[in-house]
Amino acid sequence: MTTTFENPAALKAAVGKHLGFSDWLEVTQERINGFADATDDHQWIHVDPERARGGPFGACIAHGYLTLSLVNRFLPEILEVRGVAMGVNYGADRIRFPAPVPVGARIRGGAELVEAQDTPDGAVQAKIRVTVEIEGRERPACVVDTISRYYPMRGAP
Repeated sequence: MTTTFENPAALKAAVGKHLGFSDWLEVTQERINGFADATDDHQWIHVDPERARGGPFGACIAHGYLTLSLVNRFLPEILEVRGVAMGVNYGADRIRFPAPVPVGARIRGGAELVEAQDTPDGAVQAKIRVTVEIEGRERPACVVDTISRYYPMRGAP
């Protein structure tokens, strides 16, 4: 279920709260291959199933940056901020990849609002810690503190 904020200012009252989880997403070899094509990263541990079977992970694994990029898919499933003229990705802090994501695994994002504060240009800047879980595994695939700026619509708080 999506956590909804009526306006950017409402984020400030929710600091420290867990915002929920996204749906599960299967990481397919096709998605991994598409990411490899988009980034020119065709390392065999990602795109060569036969060779990867004999490698350290026993199968192809997703690129760490593919896993990170899926955070942009998960966040809108977890939270909605209304009354926004625009929202922008401002950056990220403390990105970690504790465990590999094997092809065929299912992952989801969970989010906690770590900080929310006003910026000089009128936005609310939110730091949201997203933990990408691998179904059935103890260690997460990725933990990242995303930083987003939410600009309110004119006349909105």
